[in-house]
Amino acid sequence: MAEIVYMPKLSDTMTEGVVAAWTKNVGDAVKTGEILAEIETDKATMEFESFYDGFLLYIGVETGKTAPVNAILAIIGDKGEDIASLISATPEVPVISEKKVEEKKEAAPTPLVVQEKAPVAEVKSIPLSSNSGRIFASPLAKKLAEEKGIDINAVSGTGENGRIIKKDVDHYTPYTPTNRTFSQAPLGVERFTDEPVSQMRKTISRRLAESKFSAPHFYLTLDIDMDQAITIRKGLNSVEGVKVSFNDMVVKAVGMSLKQHPTVNSAWMGDFIRKNQHVHVGVAVAVEDGLLVPVIRFADSKGILEIASEVREYAQKAKDKKLQPSDWEGNTFTISNLGMFGIESFTAIINAPDSCILAVGGIKEVPVVKDGKIVPGNVMKVTLSCDHRVVDGASGAAFLQTFKQFMENPVSMLI
Repeated sequence: MAEIVYMPKLSDTMTEGVVAAWTKNVGDAVKTGEILAEIETDKATMEFESFYDGFLLYIGVETGKTAPVNAILAIIGDKGEDIASLISATPEVPVISEKKVEEKKEAAPTPLVVQEKAPVAEVKSIPLSSNSGRIFASPLAKKLAEEKGIDINAVSGTGENGRIIKKDVDHYTPYTPTNRTFSQAPLGVERFTDEPVSQMRKTISRRLAESKFSAPHFYLTLDIDMDQAITIRKGLNSVEGVKVSFNDMVVKAVGMSLKQHPTVNSAWMGDFIRKNQHVHVGVAVAVEDGLLVPVIRFADSKGILEIASEVREYAQKAKDKKLQPSDWEGNTFTISNLGMFGIESFTAIINAPDSCILAVGGIKEVPVVKDGKIVPGNVMKVTLSCDHRVVDGASGAAFLQTFKQFMENPVSMLI
């Protein structure tokens, strides 16, 4: 008996999926547990296994197309089985094409007037002569035109009945190549490309809009003296096989600071506030389609080297679209670091259900005052975005002070 395979819900936020690839063709034998297709969700591309034995009789969503969760994906049954009734009883699956290229019709060029001197007031052009060929001009205008070498036939009259008067000759500007009106030549054809929104980008759009417009954000910015952190990192990385980034040190400092400030490690749940006793730090990772936030679990109790190893592994899995739901779920706080792109400071949107997110800028060499003297220093600017429903200004500031102490004395994180 033929069985319908529906588009699976592969993550808690998935509402539709894209078929990245089919591993079977219509007519191929399929066994339970075999990979049937690769499905792109809002977070990653995941392999989808068959739950049935039989033959692939029908493909409902072609490669590269989108379908909502629970839409018909395929039909598996006995070879030669009639499935027309199953297909006809199933609503047509809405799909989105991969790309659409539009070409706009070339617009009419905008006239551009170039003048040698400022234009005079606009006047209505009047015929210069009657049917008999007589020129309607005052004697003074004719004399003045003759003295200036102006062809009176080329002058427009503004006097009564179109008569040319003295001021018309005074204001007359003869035609030259520099004061002519001409059309601007078209530079090319306008083109654009419409690309479908990926599942990841749809989820980013929805979740960040919900966060920004529902959580009242406020921001706290602090400068961190990074001289000691630079020295400690250099010492750690001098050991063979060790590679620690400043972001790894930030994750560790955040984890330890959250343990001391549980309010910042809380979540707004509508009717109550959830104060998390565990510390799971999400680290935003840029990928081709947007952002993923793998989670370093129990970051407060892990060493910097362990954190560094996990962050590198998650970053690679994110770029390869191999992250699983268990890798990105459960964060209690999030870090977004754009320092490696030369960004000095920025503000970030809270990653719900967290109450805070830390935006980390780059390290900049600036003059600082130490012991009453101006000396070169290395400063990193951080900005904490807070949900005012959970975190007040004093609570956020206290957290940042603790974080600052750890970053400016990183040896305390190694003990």
